[in-house]
Amino acid sequence: MLNITDKNLLDTISDFSSISVGASYNIRKNGVGIERKTTEKVQITNKTDKPGIDITVLPETKGEKIYIPVIITEEGVSDKVYNDFYIGEDADVTIIAGCGIHNSGCNESRHEGIHRFFIGKNARVVYIEKHYGEGEGTGERILNPETAVFMEEGSVCEMESVQIKGVDSTKRNTVAKLGKNAKFIVTERLMTHGRQTADSDMTIELNGKGASAQIISRSVAKDDSKQVFYPKAVGNAPCSAHVQCDSIIMDNAGIRSIPEIAANHAEAAIIHEAAIGRINNEQLLKLMTFGMTPEEAEEIIIQGFLN
Repeated sequence: MLNITDKNLLDTISDFSSISVGASYNIRKNGVGIERKTTEKVQITNKTDKPGIDITVLPETKGEKIYIPVIITEEGVSDKVYNDFYIGEDADVTIIAGCGIHNSGCNESRHEGIHRFFIGKNARVVYIEKHYGEGEGTGERILNPETAVFMEEGSVCEMESVQIKGVDSTKRNTVAKLGKNAKFIVTERLMTHGRQTADSDMTIELNGKGASAQIISRSVAKDDSKQVFYPKAVGNAPCSAHVQCDSIIMDNAGIRSIPEIAANHAEAAIIHEAAIGRINNEQLLKLMTFGMTPEEAEEIIIQGFLN
């Protein structure tokens, strides 16, 4: 049974209360699967060799939503899970994941999710992942996702990764390998505060003719928090890619943004941009003329920037 804390976490990371009747889902709590539903076209099964699940989407499946949220509500939990997604040819699905940690104790709680996506020819996947931490305890809330995406000819993957708040430490590792005419769009948005740290390492290999990628990273660092971003796009065929990293730095925070582009083919067109700066004073003053406090104006600017 789900208690009120469970339900609040699930709503925050996956809007689970509005789940449609026909959707597939798998809920994991404190390292154990507690609820599951499958459909005729989406099968979810337990792995037999390690913790985790296999999600199989049949070819030509259209419009299905799949929820795979993870919640941790106890201190001292260290959860590592391996999830593999097999997306059939010509399918078009949305996968809503995410992890929420409620830690009111003095020992750390940790989740490490290792996800692999095998996306078939001409299939399309929208993947939404939100991370969130809460609780009054001193125990750290740690989230370390690893994602690998393998894309066949003509496939499309749109990935949105959001860190809402309350995560003390995160190390993100993303790898994508694109075939002919495959398209990969990844948007990463996060905010850190206090003494939190966030490291993001991303490598996109464009291996097929006509492959394209867009990497967008937006972040805000407050207080004494630290962030490091290392997005890398590698063109191994006639292809195109754009890497964009924008950050707002505040207080005594530190941000390092290290975009890298590499071309191993004469017809690979790859561009990168990176910018780190403070909140614009003119924007603050303009909002304050409408009666907002400096803190309220600041929050409006930050949310607009991240969204």
